[in-house]
Amino acid sequence: MKVLVADGLDPAALDQLRRAGLDVLEGPAGQGPDLLRALAGCRALIVRSATKVTAEVLEGAPDLRLVVRAGSGLDNVDQEAAKRRGVTVRNTPNANAVSVAELVFGLLIALERRLLEASASLRAGRWERSRFQGHELAGRRLSLIGFGRIAREVATRARAFGLTVCAHDPLLPEWPADFAWVPRVTLDQALERADILSLHVPLTAQTRGLIGARALERLPAGAIVVNAARGGLVDEAALLDQLERGRLRGAALDVFAAEPPGSSPLLARADVIAVPHLGASTGEAQRRAGSEAAEIVIAELARGT
Repeated sequence: MKVLVADGLDPAALDQLRRAGLDVLEGPAGQGPDLLRALAGCRALIVRSATKVTAEVLEGAPDLRLVVRAGSGLDNVDQEAAKRRGVTVRNTPNANAVSVAELVFGLLIALERRLLEASASLRAGRWERSRFQGHELAGRRLSLIGFGRIAREVATRARAFGLTVCAHDPLLPEWPADFAWVPRVTLDQALERADILSLHVPLTAQTRGLIGARALERLPAGAIVVNAARGGLVDEAALLDQLERGRLRGAALDVFAAEPPGSSPLLARADVIAVPHLGASTGEAQRRAGSEAAEIVIAELARGT
């Protein structure tokens, strides 16, 4: 059976698929005619974030039975169209949890200790210790929106940093027993308690623009917004307004509504630290994502998906 890997995959995962007797094709990322031609005769498709599995792609690939996203989130796959076509859709939500959680704290520390500015100043030949006074994380209040795998990794690390943590997740049916120390709160309570607000939900019709002008107004003065989940969760114009007015102290952004974000005015601000969607960009996360994706494809095709 043919499997198309559209966005690249860890070499060990490609070997894993081939050892299982699958015919692995490495095809073009993106969408459109080239992708459809590459999908001819393929039973499974593995993607990352670059390939958009649209309704047109699904309708134009009659042999396709399985789409696996090597990573968390499925916003680049039209799940309703897949359901209509009888195509199984899976992802690998465990693969990047540690990497994203570590990035959250990397961004927070860099922002609060002004590390990028201080490093640039030193490299320019200046020694400006008194200019770069920062802030500690210890003793602050962290509110998590969403309490899935990544948010729980963030909460675990937050406890070590001496942060007080609460979380909002209306979709979680049962609160995990080993996180009884994290209070479950409403969205308004999470916002009102947040010295630091960190987002950990997928992008859906319900969550798009979740942190807009009203939500940002409910944050305490001097709060920080961290988004290492999905672009579009935060209303970037409303965030810019809050920063310009001095209500918020800063923002740490790994994702944007449009990627790349072009000449977004947020990128020009000293109180914003921004990186190009690096959450899962570690060797460890890529190996885990590839291995998990390969395991899913092998198991699903073996049982006749």
